[in-house]
Amino acid sequence: MELILKKTMETLGEEGEIVKVKSGYARNYLIPKKMAVIANKANLAQLEQEKAAIEARREKQKQESDSLSKKISGTVITIEHRAGEEDKLFGSVTSADISEKLAEMDIQADKKSILLTEPIKTLGEFIVPIKVGYQMTSEITIQVVPLEAE
Repeated sequence: MELILKKTMETLGEEGEIVKVKSGYARNYLIPKKMAVIANKANLAQLEQEKAAIEARREKQKQESDSLSKKISGTVITIEHRAGEEDKLFGSVTSADISEKLAEMDIQADKKSILLTEPIKTLGEFIVPIKVGYQMTSEITIQVVPLEAE
């Protein structure tokens, strides 16, 4: 089934693209959630009229992603955490902790955009990718150090 995407979706494509998906996925998920419409003559005509506005939105999103990527890349974040023997942490460092530290540095990154495969459970230095836009990632360095005893 051919559909016109109304929203950019990481797995399918960008807003305004015509994509082929299975009919069940279209009828049960994409169309009811207003993420896509059927690619018929009326909707294709409307897409042609909206192309300039869609292109302007894409360009704006791309510029925002580029500026965020430049701001984030090379950033080093130091997180203090209690540690036990053999440099193992009590608990772990999660994407929420990293998002919090970025917010302290005036960088807005949702915890869902931090692509941490699993929580960090040891001391050390880790490179973590962050999704900054549609199919764009940037990397930051996380240094996990032991919490200083008072």
